Amino acid sequence: MKAKEQEFLTRIEQHKGILYKVSKMYMDNLDDQQDLFQEIVCQLWKSNDTFKGESQFSTWMYRVAINTSIVFLKKEKRKVDKYEIASDNIREEDCDAHIKESQLEHFYRAVQKLEKIDKAIIFYQLEGFSHKEIGESLGISEGNARVKLNRAKEKLKEIIKNQGYGF
Repeated sequence: MKAKEQEFLTRIEQHKGILYKVSKMYMDNLDDQQDLFQEIVCQLWKSNDTFKGESQFSTWMYRVAINTSIVFLKKEKRKVDKYEIASDNIREEDCDAHIKESQLEHFYRAVQKLEKIDKAIIFYQLEGFSHKEIGESLGISEGNARVKLNRAKEKLKEIIKNQGYGF
């Protein structure tokens, strides 16, 4: 294997959590998430030569992943399906993990109902980006990023409340 390919695979392996999160935020079922994950990796490989090292690889990866997700959504025109949460013989010690997983699934369902830009902003927030970094990544001012983030959070709260989860 060429050194370039090995370096790319190593970086993907180091940051694959980013790709899983983006896939889960933009697609509602496992098959679609896996398709999107593969599409993002393909786009990263195709555009790997454009990465000049002027920023961190993970920052560049975020941009490619989010842009690919938006294009993927437009191209596929996918509709949100209802989740099927299996509860096959859950043992008592798995109850807390099941509750946390259920909460996480509920959160992702709510995020999927947000507009594309709001999804990206929520994603960057979850990844610990500052308002300045969010603004730079999305090509908006720091103040605009702060306002958009607050609005996205309010929309998310409303969606979660309307889905019957409550706070």
